[in-house]
Amino acid sequence: MDKFFTQKYCDRCGGDLADGRTMSMFNTDCICKKCKQAEMERKDYKLACEEEKKAVEKGVKNYSGIGYKP
Repeated sequence: MDKFFTQKYCDRCGGDLADGRTMSMFNTDCICKKCKQAEMERKDYKLACEEEKKAVEKGVKNYSGIGYKP
């Protein structure tokens, strides 16, 4: 099984993933809900979403994101 589904802790903050997980829009980190909320509040979040959408439309299945800089 893929590591994303089996890991127990957030790649970004180290928090427990028992309450849910998602993939970062900026890179391939598996993140918790708290980190997802923080991502969504970033100025460059919309850009990250737009670039991911473009990649998917081109057929890229393993898009690595625009990069995450804290």
